[in-house]
Amino acid sequence: HPMQLESIRKRFAKEDGMEMPPVEYLRAGKNPRLRFPEAISLLQKEGIDIGTFDDLSTEHEILLGNIVKRKYGTDLFVLLGYPKQIRPFYTMEDPNDDRYTCSFDIFLRGQEIASGAQRVHEPELLRKRLKEANVSEASLKDYVASFEWGTPPHGGAGFGMERLVMLFTGAGNIRECSMFPRDPKRLAP
Repeated sequence: HPMQLESIRKRFAKEDGMEMPPVEYLRAGKNPRLRFPEAISLLQKEGIDIGTFDDLSTEHEILLGNIVKRKYGTDLFVLLGYPKQIRPFYTMEDPNDDRYTCSFDIFLRGQEIASGAQRVHEPELLRKRLKEANVSEASLKDYVASFEWGTPPHGGAGFGMERLVMLFTGAGNIRECSMFPRDPKRLAP
């Protein structure tokens, strides 16, 4: 609800008087869905020296968020089809281009709030991916065996709720959005 979000934003206003602007996003289904090569191209056009299959650094992600904001007028976007070499072995290959995967990240203000993918569900493809990733099949024999009886296509995603709250409220630190924050100096509430 807009009134509640405004109240939260005021509560977390920066002490120096700078307030986080409201999150801007488009109607459902209208926020950009960029393929990984398109994101790399946008970064390269900004003068960033990054290879076609390189992983994105935090700085790259934040810059990409700024580019998306300028180009599309939204703080929210999805990045699809990460390169196979930078995703876990159990991520399904893109059936149209095996250099990429059936994976995605959701970004808000240039920061990842969710990551997800379709998982490999075919034992032979799983064995192939283990070899490509230099992972010992013996160390995961029970995992691989679980697919021998048949597993339907499946996937999932994980959301960082505390990060999402931080980005919506403009809190200065994710610890302000965690019920029981942990860091090297704090292990107990």
